[in-house]
Amino acid sequence: MEASSHSAPPGEALGQSENFLAFQESLSRAAKVDRPVLIIGERGTGKELAAARLHYLSSRWGEPLVALNCAALAPSLIESELFGHEAGAFTGAGQRRLGRFETAHQGTLFLDEIGNIPLTVQEKILRTVEYGSFERVGGSRPVEVDVRIVGATNADLPVMAREGRFKQDLLDRLSFEVLTLPPLRERRGDALVLAEHFAQRMAVEMGWGVAPEFAPAAREQLAAHPWPGNVRQLKNVVERAVYRSGGREIATFDFDPFASPFASLPTRDAAGEEATAEIEAASPAPPLPFKQAVADYERRLVKQALDAARFNQRQAAELLGLTYHQFRGLLRKHGPMDKF
Repeated sequence: MEASSHSAPPGEALGQSENFLAFQESLSRAAKVDRPVLIIGERGTGKELAAARLHYLSSRWGEPLVALNCAALAPSLIESELFGHEAGAFTGAGQRRLGRFETAHQGTLFLDEIGNIPLTVQEKILRTVEYGSFERVGGSRPVEVDVRIVGATNADLPVMAREGRFKQDLLDRLSFEVLTLPPLRERRGDALVLAEHFAQRMAVEMGWGVAPEFAPAAREQLAAHPWPGNVRQLKNVVERAVYRSGGREIATFDFDPFASPFASLPTRDAAGEEATAEIEAASPAPPLPFKQAVADYERRLVKQALDAARFNQRQAAELLGLTYHQFRGLLRKHGPMDKF
């Protein structure tokens, strides 16, 4: 996540459930008090969006909102990213570079995955929060800043503090208010609201203008799914369904993009093991002669491949790891296609 400064509030803070509205009310109340805030929530719940909304509802709304994903950087780089460095501070530091604190001066600094910050850098953040100044890496002159910190994590910071992995003093300073984002599975009815929003936006992107409707069974799927990936997962599921629909009604949602009719076919590496297992499972008593058993197994493989490839012979050959001519030879060996 790069440093960013937005000029307008982002969208998609959508929902009508009691839990979601209660969270939004708490966020709006906290936004008006110029103190640090921690946003706690599972992955994919929209913590960055909540931080942006908090910024734009605060008195700092006209100043920069700067974000840093602390999990995306090596621990050795976080101090320089946050506080900047002077020329020659380390190998490769050819010139002075401003850090995120300076970039966010008079605005809001959003620290996502704040639990990933090393203890030594946590100490420097604590001093910056307390005294409003810091020194760049390799520098000796204090730099004064006025920044509101909003942190976010899905980690248990109190437990980390008890285990010595997060400074208790910093946790105390950052937790003036702690807002917990409810997961999508606890926002009854919001999945459909968000799904319709994502579907319409995807339809516009596809050039259709109007989103395809959800069939009743598809709506029931949305309501019943536990959404372990939260809003991020919902967005992917809906956008995939819209583009696959071709503009027609969406009858069902595919929650697993890796599911495939080809999965029932043996892989090239596992072909020998699966062949042995299938032959053993299918062998009647008394055992068939060897050649007949092999022929039966070949016939079943050919049928599976044809079904999976919708009778496209070249695709069926690829699924079995055969050339087209080898596959045609099996077809001739075992009879015409209508037998399959």
